[in-house]
Amino acid sequence: MTTTNSLLTVLEKCQIGPPPNTVGDRSLPVTFFDLAWLLFHPIHQLFFYNFTHSRSHFIETIIPNLKQSLSTTLQHFFPFASNLILYPTKHDSGHSRRPEIRYTEGDSLALTFAESDLDFNDLKRNHPRECNKFHSLVPLLKDPYKVSDFVKIPMFSIQVTFFENSGITIGLTNHHTLCDASSRYDFLKAWTSIARNGTNDQFLASGIMPFYDKHINFPKSLDDVMVNIPAVQNLDEKYKVPQLVNQGDRVRATFVLKRSEINVLKKWVLVQLPSLPYISSFVLGCGFVWSCVAKSRVQVEGKKGEYEIDRYMCVADFRRRLDPPLPQTYFGNCVGPCFASTSSAVLIGKDGFVTAVELIQKGINETVKNNDVFKDAETWMERAMLPVPTIGVAGTPKLNVYEVDFGWGKPEKYETISLDYSYSISVNAGKDSPDDLEIGLCLPAKQMDAFLAISRHELENILGDQK
Repeated sequence: MTTTNSLLTVLEKCQIGPPPNTVGDRSLPVTFFDLAWLLFHPIHQLFFYNFTHSRSHFIETIIPNLKQSLSTTLQHFFPFASNLILYPTKHDSGHSRRPEIRYTEGDSLALTFAESDLDFNDLKRNHPRECNKFHSLVPLLKDPYKVSDFVKIPMFSIQVTFFENSGITIGLTNHHTLCDASSRYDFLKAWTSIARNGTNDQFLASGIMPFYDKHINFPKSLDDVMVNIPAVQNLDEKYKVPQLVNQGDRVRATFVLKRSEINVLKKWVLVQLPSLPYISSFVLGCGFVWSCVAKSRVQVEGKKGEYEIDRYMCVADFRRRLDPPLPQTYFGNCVGPCFASTSSAVLIGKDGFVTAVELIQKGINETVKNNDVFKDAETWMERAMLPVPTIGVAGTPKLNVYEVDFGWGKPEKYETISLDYSYSISVNAGKDSPDDLEIGLCLPAKQMDAFLAISRHELENILGDQK
């Protein structure tokens, strides 16, 4: 047992792989969709569960069950125990060999069990809490290392943290090149099913086995676009996966829109935008938060921003939008970006919310309703990296994070800790009802106070007008 600091005590560190001789040596090519995330920061997820049993019960019962069920799960989801393989050395053709995801018999992922003396009940609430408090609860990825003429990059790690007489958190970290939210959710549904039932029979009967065929119908020139980006070409054993750093005075909070509130807001917006036949809850929530964040920034920083560009970006699942379509269980990344932008002056104006909704809906439609979803794909990376204020979106309410049940009950709270790398937001189905929206934000403390006051004021005004 080692103590890392005054807040976290490591109980056990281990490596977990699939049962011997159940996978063999396997590899998956990475496609354009995967390569787009090669230079991106890792994804950190954190699930909170009430757990009032003793420490000895946690060690004697929970730890063995999680180890065994995880190993069984990995025989079906072997990429989570795999490594990303980079080939930095160029061949005679002038190009490096394409990266791949490779599992070699005996490979494993890092699993840590720890105990924390942080206030569990405070961490799982919605009010502003220091971002830094959460960092010790999500694991790091192991450093890349060189083997012969290639570099191995571990892609996934897990940390389970016990809070005496309070709860358990499950922290997950994955390199985004491994997979998107849909594949990660399928892995979690499999793991929780096996942990609850003690066998993989129910998971096998569910028909959600991952689909590993990477033969996708898309312009192969897109692979070259990504592989030939200088930053990708120069990746070698010195490559470091981005890590969370001290966030200063930034705080994390969750803004909840109830279904009843969403319904009223939709009616109000559709009166302002009669040409829109339909507004999803996702678009509505994102538009509301985008405009309120812009107003909070101006209120705190004192900038009018009349000529400043403010941008929004989310991703759409392309599995069903390709020709031919892919199964929903396709493993890997299969999302494309949707963009919207306007001046900050417009967002902070009296019609900022309505305009934000209109622009987001238009941006999504331009992506998902296009006959050729790859029409401007060569510019995706360039557009995504533009140095302008951007509200990115992590998560989707289509994947209900509150259904991730290991057998101790459904989560009490879910947090996307990787929001700390940027000023993105998370959007997920609500804990009390999947029709609610939970929107996570990480902002400087003063701006968070301003955002919460502005959003509450605007919401009350609209709800009051509709009575």
